[in-house]
Amino acid sequence: MNTPQEWVAGARPRTLPAAAAPVLVGTGAAAQLDASHLGRALLALGVALALQVGVNYANDYSDGIRGTDLDRVGPMRLTASGAARPSDVRNAAFLAFGVAAVLGLWLVAASGTWWLLAVGALAILAAWGYTGGRTPYGYLGLGEVGVFTFFGLVAVLGTTYTQAGRLSWVAWVGAVAVGLLACALLMVNNLRDIPTDALVGKRTLAVRLGDRRARWAYAALVVVPVLLGIVCAFAAPWALMVSVLLAPAGVLAVVVLLGARGRALVPVLAGTGLLELAFGVLLGLGLAL
Repeated sequence: MNTPQEWVAGARPRTLPAAAAPVLVGTGAAAQLDASHLGRALLALGVALALQVGVNYANDYSDGIRGTDLDRVGPMRLTASGAARPSDVRNAAFLAFGVAAVLGLWLVAASGTWWLLAVGALAILAAWGYTGGRTPYGYLGLGEVGVFTFFGLVAVLGTTYTQAGRLSWVAWVGAVAVGLLACALLMVNNLRDIPTDALVGKRTLAVRLGDRRARWAYAALVVVPVLLGIVCAFAAPWALMVSVLLAPAGVLAVVVLLGARGRALVPVLAGTGLLELAFGVLLGLGLAL
């Protein structure tokens, strides 16, 4: 019998900052345009969190029934461990996607941006298609493309646009930065799983790059976004607050470059999530101020 604690673990809460950060930055960009709206920001946050949970359960289900999660380090997998029936995990994913769809409909109705419904539908399809379906794009090394697009560009710019009705260059820079940090979260997760993914034919970008180049890619993905955040100070001087994140970003990069692997990468995964959240808080606040 599965427990609530197991379902929480299966939702992978360490990845949830990837959902909150873009909303914080997007709302900050809207505030910089003197057009922030708390209600719409909260709706956008609800959509993002529900999508992230849905992605995590969908990945648990799809990887579990394919047998790619049988020997893996990291958070527990409900399907592979047998803690929950595959159909229950799949239904949990669909429930989360349903919540995201309802909140998204509410958001576009409140903002009058009905064309964003199509974008939301694509986001849900991309969330399922990462590891689901006959040809999951996550198995082809395209996971980072999906994450950058939907948890970076779409999430930040969509949040800004539904509040301000327009976009600024800082919104675009912030969107790219958040997208890169979301990719870093995926990269370190897949770096940890290179040995098992390669054995079962899951050709993630980390597998395709190989261990050494994947480590350098991760280092770039955590440092470059902070530098992009600093660039935003040309429009909003308080954005310089993100410069304090150069130190933790550097520490995470060094730990990975020095060869941490297996369970030693689990704290790095958590640290990357916290770095993205801190980036969202500081850049969002800096733009708002």
